[in-house]
Amino acid sequence: MICLLRWITFLWTVNSIPCSFGMAVSEQTDGSCPLLSVEEHRFSDVLDRPLEITGYDLRETFLPQKGTVTEDLPSFRLGSSRLIKPTKLIFPNGLSSEYSLVATFRVRRTTKKDRWYLWQIFDQSRHSQVSVVVDGGKKVVEFSSQGLLKNTVHLIFKSRDLHGLFDRQWHKLSISVQNNELSIYMDCKLIERRPTDEKDSIDPNGNTVITSRVEDGQPVDIELKQFLVYCDPFMAEMENCCELQEPKCEGKKTFNGTSPPLVSEQLPQMLSQPLSRPVDRCHCPAEKGDVGLPGVDGLPGQKGDKGDKGDTGETGVPGNPGPKGELGSEGQQGINGEKGVTGLPGVPGLPGEKECLKGDQ
Repeated sequence: MICLLRWITFLWTVNSIPCSFGMAVSEQTDGSCPLLSVEEHRFSDVLDRPLEITGYDLRETFLPQKGTVTEDLPSFRLGSSRLIKPTKLIFPNGLSSEYSLVATFRVRRTTKKDRWYLWQIFDQSRHSQVSVVVDGGKKVVEFSSQGLLKNTVHLIFKSRDLHGLFDRQWHKLSISVQNNELSIYMDCKLIERRPTDEKDSIDPNGNTVITSRVEDGQPVDIELKQFLVYCDPFMAEMENCCELQEPKCEGKKTFNGTSPPLVSEQLPQMLSQPLSRPVDRCHCPAEKGDVGLPGVDGLPGQKGDKGDKGDTGETGVPGNPGPKGELGSEGQQGINGEKGVTGLPGVPGLPGEKECLKGDQ
């Protein structure tokens, strides 16, 4: 009887997953978004994700990898060239009014106070359709979009929780864009949620640019690991931040738009645990493997930035008098001095001996 109840619970759970996320999946079944390969360990719970993951990898589009890359999320240092492409090459069917944007990056010392576009799409007339601005001077994040009535939707997020975005460490910034609501996350923590006017869809006739300065359009000096646009507004809150934590776990499975192996791998776990128990996707296996062979020496790293000038140290205490020195050796004979001036006349001398005898006679 207990086994039968467990099977009924399992079948009910599997059948309820598509219903629970019907809104998310419905955005993806119209064929406008391509399937997206995403590692399993990116998500907080494998059962929470949609059956199909669709979207666009902007990092791969603008910065394609060459050769073999062994790192899970390799980082790219930007700033040497402007990153701009025709929008049709990135979003050939346009972009829905609802989506998620997820970017993992860190600012550098030279750009931590800059105001720059993380992402901007503009039409053929160079009118901005949507943009995300990172302002290091004011420590805020701005979102702008064209509304359904051709008005401008402009939101500024000023929470102090966003200040860490500018500390030159790795951070994940996620934005969930829904028709009447916009949510911003940093490091998988909800920062703020705002109501908005309904937003218009994106016209693909124009250009898309990433990581450019607002002032002059020049590239900004940052490092980038991840830049995804999901066609599902709920994916922003489903991603975890395991890649920002230590130790890092290697991803063993990849979601490429197909259902996860629920029955073969998840069934024993589901039948032995309560349904409400979450699965820790950042947990690393406890087994310690064999010691590997020594690796080859890596290439020399890039020269680091010049450090800031240190503060002036405090004045030290006077030292004690030193010991008396030893007697020095006899010096060399000095050179002859200059001729002196003529002396004054002397006083008269005493009488001589002969003069004294004459006086006696």
